[in-house]
Amino acid sequence: MQKLKIAILSYRSAPFGGGQGIYIRDISRALSIMGHTVDVISGPPYPNLVDEINLIKLPGLDLFQTFSFKERLKIFYNKKNKKLIDFYEFISAFFGGFPEMRTFGYRANKFLKLSPDYDVIIDNQSLSYGILEIQKRLPFIEIIHHPISKDYKFELETASGFLYKLSRHRWYSFLKMQKRVAKDINNIITPSKNSLKDISVDFNVNQKNINVINNGLDIDTFIPYKNIKRDPFRLITTASADVALKGLDYSLKSIAILSKTFPEISLLVIGQLKKDGHTSRLIEELGIGARIIFKTGLTKEEIAKEYASSSVAIVSSLYEGFGYPVIEAMSCEVPLIATNTSSIPELVGDFATLIPPMNENDLSEAIKNILTNFKKYEKIAESGRHHIIENFNWLKITQEYEDMIYKTIQDFNNANL
Repeated sequence: MQKLKIAILSYRSAPFGGGQGIYIRDISRALSIMGHTVDVISGPPYPNLVDEINLIKLPGLDLFQTFSFKERLKIFYNKKNKKLIDFYEFISAFFGGFPEMRTFGYRANKFLKLSPDYDVIIDNQSLSYGILEIQKRLPFIEIIHHPISKDYKFELETASGFLYKLSRHRWYSFLKMQKRVAKDINNIITPSKNSLKDISVDFNVNQKNINVINNGLDIDTFIPYKNIKRDPFRLITTASADVALKGLDYSLKSIAILSKTFPEISLLVIGQLKKDGHTSRLIEELGIGARIIFKTGLTKEEIAKEYASSSVAIVSSLYEGFGYPVIEAMSCEVPLIATNTSSIPELVGDFATLIPPMNENDLSEAIKNILTNFKKYEKIAESGRHHIIENFNWLKITQEYEDMIYKTIQDFNNANL
């Protein structure tokens, strides 16, 4: 097959925060291994890429590196050769919006007008007006992991206070743009059947324009380190503190419940604790500060080793378009408890304990069952790794991406004959 020059667009690609940076690193590496030339065009924060991948930095103001107005004003003031789009970005952020998707799409479209020699463009979920212009000129694929309308919905449901809800409405104002853009995109890839359904409903997209290709996992890094001894009462979860969608509250409440029966129990959270935030206050109210550890900025290898020293993995999310922590834990052969919601059941198969979301009592009971019958659940976890190897290895996933890419190029060329 023809080897291609591929551009992957990413409005932000934080290497350690959330899944976007991980996805960008993995998909660019996988396509490069197949012999394609891959450029990643990213806004800040930038991803950590393998050496074979060319990173093209498309800097915006990067205002969300701080929430201090003074610092943001300084960033804006120091920006040289300011354009109209920079004024828009600063003013939108000043009034509580999140303009990065829109401004990145504008800058990416402008860049690609000057550098049009790509065979295909893949955009990672910016869903901005600029990408519709790109789609007119070049073969184009949009990646939508899940509709962000779900994040908005769950934040409103768990929020208290009129002013906070008003601030969330302003923050998610970019959804109007995404809904308008999504329905006009010809080729969309999403990582789960559940996300396909939600994109179709929330963004009014024709299902014929959406293809399901699972995200892949680095199964050679997320391995069971047999030489690392498990702590029999240590639990592990991955969650952005104060993000309601991840359901961390229920894991914390379960620790408080179980501490009476298991005095040595502890929970490691892969994520960053926001000082004086909701999660910090809840930990203090529950009196479990000594039992909760937060770690952030870990490499894949370091995360895998944290799984190896833990006896139970928890994914207490209220919603997952595609849950990386689910397949990471299973690949590391850690007994897994996950919520029976959104994409999670289709990812785990029969190899995890599924519980209802938003229920600390059911979660506590599931944890207790594993801690008191560990050998039984350890065998299930071993089978779970085989499930991940068979279904989520990057070789299989990349071949599916290649098929979609070649078809997109052919359809584009036929439409222009």
